[in-house]
Amino acid sequence: MNKTLITRFAMQDDLVLLASRLLLAWIFVHEAASLATHFETASSSMAKLGVPAFAFITTIALQLVAGIAIAVGWYAQLGAAGLGVFCLATAVLFHANFAVRNELLHFEKDLAIAGGMFVLMVRGAGRWSLDSLRRPNRAASPLTAARPGEAM
Repeated sequence: MNKTLITRFAMQDDLVLLASRLLLAWIFVHEAASLATHFETASSSMAKLGVPAFAFITTIALQLVAGIAIAVGWYAQLGAAGLGVFCLATAVLFHANFAVRNELLHFEKDLAIAGGMFVLMVRGAGRWSLDSLRRPNRAASPLTAARPGEAM
């Protein structure tokens, strides 16, 4: 593969990773902000489902902190691991009534989001992230390691 092509693929790889991180993070940051903004109503609804206040507050914190971490690529793999496990738990604990089509759909969406989080956990945030500034010698893939003028 010639160097120009490698560089173009590396840039596309980084762009796709950034866009994917932002898409994955948005749902969690938005939900955390919404829950915090409507705390009384949301905590009352969660209490009716048997979720204690401490777990509800921890959920808001996890969604907000891990979501922001993923968006900016700062400890993104740790944030992705946390939110991936959170999505699996949410699917199993809150969306297991498959007789209701909407519950099945939410179950499947939670599994899909968890899958995306686990890919990010394994793959890393890419070069367009704070993680890459923190660990400059650790590339996520051969394509992202390719720099103009370097052999692959």
